[in-house]
Amino acid sequence: MQIAGSKVLVTGGGSGMGRHFVLSLAKAGADVAFCDLNTDAIAEVEAEGADLPGIVKGFEANVANEENVGQLINDAHAALGGLTVLVNNAGIFRDGLLVKKDRETGAIKKMSLRKWQSVIDVDLTGPFLCTRDFAAKVIETDTKAAVVVNISSIARYGNVGQSNYSAAKAGLVADTALWAKELARYGVRTGAIAPGFVDTPILQGMREEVLTAMLKPVPLRRVGSTDEIYMAVKFIIECDYFTGRCIDVDGGLTL
Repeated sequence: MQIAGSKVLVTGGGSGMGRHFVLSLAKAGADVAFCDLNTDAIAEVEAEGADLPGIVKGFEANVANEENVGQLINDAHAALGGLTVLVNNAGIFRDGLLVKKDRETGAIKKMSLRKWQSVIDVDLTGPFLCTRDFAAKVIETDTKAAVVVNISSIARYGNVGQSNYSAAKAGLVADTALWAKELARYGVRTGAIAPGFVDTPILQGMREEVLTAMLKPVPLRRVGSTDEIYMAVKFIIECDYFTGRCIDVDGGLTL
């Protein structure tokens, strides 16, 4: 599928990697709808994309809310005159150990169900809802070819302190393979990307010594750029013989 002329929906497009995806796709000639919960960020991205070759249109939506997702798919389809690509990028993390014993008091602290569920809701249920309704719209409108790109993480291999996040990102890769099998008959391909440490505002806010220590296990000894992750998004969209697989873009890091 050519990016120029495609109709793309990016979730979590107001900041970080999602913002870069939105603007890069529009620069390449795609019409792009995106969603976020931050209305100021939505306005900023729309303004930044105003003079690009492709349309850039933002919507406020919570991907963990079934009604929001249904409305988002309908609104994005109407705004762009169709939908051919979905990038499931929206995600959160709420880190914590499964259980931890306080060294001084001996008290046992457990990861709360709320912390577990909030991440599962956004990072796994969100892509499920978006892909389900996107695929239904593709089939309903007899769209001949479509692509779903799921943003997973290196944490899918199991990262200490991220039981919730690791489970969601591993589940998303499993669903990528499963949906490839279920949706191929309708002309829908799927692909996942598992980034390692990426240069986003979260990492930019870290103290230098913390970031340096974090990068020691990375063979390339640096963080990745948002553009390097976009290269993988671009490949999945454009390579018509790619489906059901996950591309690790992590500088060689092994957890």
